[in-house]
Amino acid sequence: MALSRLLLLCMVASEMWDAETKPIDFVCNRAARRAMNVVAELQSALKDCNDSMTLSTPVQLPCTELHVASWENKSHQERRGDIGASLRLLIEGVKVMRALGQAGCGALLLQRLEHNINNYLLILTHLQLSGPVESSELSCVPGSTKSLSTVLLNYNRLISGKLERFMINLEDRCTPQ
Repeated sequence: MALSRLLLLCMVASEMWDAETKPIDFVCNRAARRAMNVVAELQSALKDCNDSMTLSTPVQLPCTELHVASWENKSHQERRGDIGASLRLLIEGVKVMRALGQAGCGALLLQRLEHNINNYLLILTHLQLSGPVESSELSCVPGSTKSLSTVLLNYNRLISGKLERFMINLEDRCTPQ
């Protein structure tokens, strides 16, 4: 019961924070980016959900590997497309799991995860980037897992790896305060 209330409070708090944030604020504020990454909170809450560690069907994992030399040769549009494709792959898997009716605590975690992924997708979508629009293709052949813990680990790798490097590449757009 207390865990449910905590998760609900976290969801409400993240809704309020997201409502006033613009993509450029996200790019220019590393603290905001760290605050938006709720994976550690979800992993902690997952430990209290012993029955929710295993999902009923496999979820495809995002592409998290980052080959720095090839990443640096990609345009901003290509980087956004790569990250967006991985986020969309993951959110579709999470939606399927929610539709299948994961029980209690697991359902709350999946709802929070879906909301967080969607926030990242919205920010990526609304970033003002110049150049031709590139197709959104995955940069790997996705694996899959039935472990919610593994899903969270891979999601965190995507956020703290490719997404963070992309945001750092865009920081030259920030005006000094």
